[in-house]
Amino acid sequence: MGPIGVFDSGFGGLTILDGIRTRMPEYDYVYLGDNARAPYGTRSFDIVYEFTLQAVKKLFELGCPLVILGCNTASAKALRTIQQTYLPNNAPDRRVLGVIRPTAEVVGTLSRTHHVGVLATEGTIKSESYKLEIEKLYPETSVVGQACPMWVPLVENNEFNKPGADYFVKDSLNKLLTQDPKIDTIILGCTHYPLLMDKIRLYCPKNITLIPQGHYIAESLQDYLHRHKEMYDRISKGGTCKYYTTESTDKFTESASVFLHERVEAEKVTL
Repeated sequence: MGPIGVFDSGFGGLTILDGIRTRMPEYDYVYLGDNARAPYGTRSFDIVYEFTLQAVKKLFELGCPLVILGCNTASAKALRTIQQTYLPNNAPDRRVLGVIRPTAEVVGTLSRTHHVGVLATEGTIKSESYKLEIEKLYPETSVVGQACPMWVPLVENNEFNKPGADYFVKDSLNKLLTQDPKIDTIILGCTHYPLLMDKIRLYCPKNITLIPQGHYIAESLQDYLHRHKEMYDRISKGGTCKYYTTESTDKFTESASVFLHERVEAEKVTL
């Protein structure tokens, strides 16, 4: 038995972890942030795959039978290859899940116009992962994306609540809605973006539904564990959570408190 692992290139995955722990506090968790090499958003597919696989292997070493890629870029660029190529030959009893499909699945129940927008990093938008996943599940739905290159730096530098963030949030929303004025549902396709929610709501038309990921990923994971008893039985249930980072532990503690609203201690690891 072992904990559920949650991985992100930086701090954004903490919003996924927070959503999962809120819904399922009884499990043990391990969070790993590759903060020393973040962000992944502008990196190539090959590099994202290499870095993500290193992180998955580390979480397996730490005893995790199940790993959640709490990172949209890693889910877009690395998940499928890990699932189809690495796991069958190297860790057939382990599972790695992402955040894109669970998010895509809820779109069909929320959008009335069948016009959906995605705000995400450049890497996630270029991969078209959301577009492909949503149109596979809901062929009648039109999907357009908009990269928001400044949003992650605003969050990581604790500028997301300051006046300077308004311009970049408004600009990206305008560019998205100009592409398709019929959009009635917007996916926040990066785990950092919930921290910008106040600004996004301020400049987003009131008739548009916003989809932050934490709640829906937690719901999907709970359903997954109910359907896969063999994995449920392997998850330890002590209500604990450990944090690991590839960066300075002091820097991690300082930044993590912005996402979790509590002080946490981390250990440094090398991938």
